[in-house]
Amino acid sequence: MDLQSLRREYLHGGLNREDLAVNPFDQFSQWMQQAIELEIGDPTAMTVATVSTDGQPSQRIVLLKHFDKDGFVFYTNYGSRKAEELATNPKTSLHFPWHAIDRQVKIGGEARKISTADSLKYFISRPKSSQLAAIASAQSRVLSSRTVLMNQFESLKQKFRAGEVPFPDFWGGYRVEATEFEFWQGGADRLHDRFRYVLEASGSWNIDRLAP
Repeated sequence: MDLQSLRREYLHGGLNREDLAVNPFDQFSQWMQQAIELEIGDPTAMTVATVSTDGQPSQRIVLLKHFDKDGFVFYTNYGSRKAEELATNPKTSLHFPWHAIDRQVKIGGEARKISTADSLKYFISRPKSSQLAAIASAQSRVLSSRTVLMNQFESLKQKFRAGEVPFPDFWGGYRVEATEFEFWQGGADRLHDRFRYVLEASGSWNIDRLAP
């Protein structure tokens, strides 16, 4: 398989310092809105990176469910690998790969559990099938077969077919409190535009252009 010859030009336009918002959350909101309006696939899909106690990085794709100036929220099983690793090292990195418009956003910070009340509020807004799936799956644990998983799911469907699904105490949200952002815009001849925001002790954001 010849991968070295696979290449394309990035011609969607550049990114200038004067075009950036002073606050990275505003800049992210603008880019997210544009990604949604352009109907690119799964604009809220993001890679979440964590690190094990022996220093081994791990990544997975989850969906962003909310963001504001306080951070970026996603939901998961608190028994999953990502949750176990965040419990020992809350530092994480988020990555939004918007290939269709030649953009990427990278966000660094620390993840903290959100309140049970906020997790419950989101849980009850989910389709019933998604609620049941959250209970049926012992996320990240070894599974002998898909049949075992589906049998558990079907059993729960029957058990709660006429009632509400109870909120599981092993499931909930994290908020990533951001301290660093990078906005990447693809450019011709691999001369991409990269801008980094770093949170200063004063609460303001320092913005630097980075070499591609």
